[in-house]
Amino acid sequence: MFEIGRMCVKTAGREAGKYCVVVDTVDKDFVIVTGPKLVTGVKRRRCNKRHLEPIPIKISINKGASDEDIMKAYEKEGVYEKLKIEKPKIEGKEKEKKEVKKEGGKEKKEKPEKKASKKSSAKAKKEGKAKK
Repeated sequence: MFEIGRMCVKTAGREAGKYCVVVDTVDKDFVIVTGPKLVTGVKRRRCNKRHLEPIPIKISINKGASDEDIMKAYEKEGVYEKLKIEKPKIEGKEKEKKEVKKEGGKEKKEKPEKKASKKSSAKAKKEGKAKK
């Protein structure tokens, strides 16, 4: 009933009412599910089978499939259209990676400039008034 790839709706907890897919079976009472979080908001976690309601959609994934593999399977099998879920907009990974600058054969990470906090700017104003 809760085989790998079975789509379900969570019926209990903070994620109740959200769609998920079974990724692995832990034992007779528990399974590992994921949304993935970018798609439906369900994090990868262990879930009691009593807190899941299976739906007639089943996707073809391997045991322990990654979130990326699951999103590809959703697209391939038309799950986004069937469940009327919006596809996540994934920005390029270039933004996430920190720029690396090579100096003298060693790699150094560039740190972003810090903005002045309200406290420090307030202190600067006080010091400016005190000097006058």
